[in-house]
Amino acid sequence: MGTGSNGEPETSDSLRTFGAVVQALREYHGLSREELGRRVGYSKHTVASVELGRRMPDAAFVEAAEGELGNTGALRRAAEHVVRRPGLAAWFQQWAGLEKRAITLYTYECRMIPGLLQTEAYVHALAADQLPPLSDPQINEMWSARRDRQRLLHERPNTAFSFILEQHLFLRRTGGTEVTRKLIDHILEIAELRNVEVQLMPLVQAKHAGLQGPIRLLETPANKWFAYNEGQESGQLISDAKVVSILQAKYARMRSQALTLDNSLSLLQQMRGDL
Repeated sequence: MGTGSNGEPETSDSLRTFGAVVQALREYHGLSREELGRRVGYSKHTVASVELGRRMPDAAFVEAAEGELGNTGALRRAAEHVVRRPGLAAWFQQWAGLEKRAITLYTYECRMIPGLLQTEAYVHALAADQLPPLSDPQINEMWSARRDRQRLLHERPNTAFSFILEQHLFLRRTGGTEVTRKLIDHILEIAELRNVEVQLMPLVQAKHAGLQGPIRLLETPANKWFAYNEGQESGQLISDAKVVSILQAKYARMRSQALTLDNSLSLLQQMRGDL
């Protein structure tokens, strides 16, 4: 996925086609985006993003819109051809596409170890408490998708990766002691790559610019920056230059507030030894 002339991410042909079908049916029924959004339970901005091919439609949107736009089956059939990457949430698909071509990628996490650094055992531990429960094939798809994304760390040596992780992510010992031990070993190995920097934000930290939540930032080959925020069962791709600039400033401040690279690795080794 690249970047269009207007600065927005380009989308796949299947997404654009699905969006065109939605727009054509909406206009045929004489509805505005706001009116359709109200009927299906989504904002007019979400409807616009779907119609422009910038947002992956979820199953709830497809079913609700189908019912409001004639119930002909056209939307359901069009949705079957929308390209999805198995194992990745619908709202994450667009970011994952940009991620594949990024020349700079910054990630701050305070909830869980980010996908680019996870191990198979850690993914299975996270999936164990997911609701509704996941099947073994679904969990395997999750791990497969993360493993494919992690190839970027090795296959894109000219991409600069920076990770700021909260120390408590390791002290929680998600999955148990052995899972955490192998997770730390994995991250220590990744941190040896020249294009990867890993910093820890210590438990005791008087100043912290990231208290409002996780931050993801990336720079495209065209030097356009995007940000991404994710919450419960949702995600938002951010292209607004002002918002992205604020998040960049916060991330830069956190890099100075977190432990240095050497001290971060030393702390990781210490925590590993304490397990």
